[in-house]
Amino acid sequence: MSNQVPALTKPAPAFSGTAVVGGQFKDISLEDYKGKYLVLFFYPLDFTFVCPTEIIAFSERAEEFHKIGCEVVACSTDSHFSHLAWVNTPRKEGGLGQMNIPLLADKSMEISKAYGVLKDDAGLSFRGLFIIDDKQNLRQEGDFKTLLLHLDISFGCSLWGLASQWAFFTFFVALGWNLLLHRKYI
Repeated sequence: MSNQVPALTKPAPAFSGTAVVGGQFKDISLEDYKGKYLVLFFYPLDFTFVCPTEIIAFSERAEEFHKIGCEVVACSTDSHFSHLAWVNTPRKEGGLGQMNIPLLADKSMEISKAYGVLKDDAGLSFRGLFIIDDKQNLRQEGDFKTLLLHLDISFGCSLWGLASQWAFFTFFVALGWNLLLHRKYI
């Protein structure tokens, strides 16, 4: 990985692109989320086995994030056409089904590169999760497993799944902590 992770407490890298939102194509940008917290997470590929569980879990809890002033966006280097096909495929056939969060396309790989998650030789992104505050500064970065490991060690949360990610996020927002975590796997 030849790109650097942006610095915590500094402005988050701007992004814009086409996303699948409510089953339709829509152009979105970081600017659209000004005044709200944003969880921006990256995953490697559409139509894979692990990725849908994370995406579906975030989608199913989107309303809980909204209630505390936070939006969630998923991003991969797949095209918006691939995202739409995945959303239009029923869950029991390996698809996502209806989504309550945007799936942002990063076909140019510029967003993944700006956030330091691009695996150059494969043309896909590592798994990564970024919390951007209401002033659009990067407040937290890491991968899912490392974030949850931190919870396991420090706070006694032992669930590997969105419940722990939710606990981490609400804990982070409540205390405004900045923790430096490292990405370790794809």
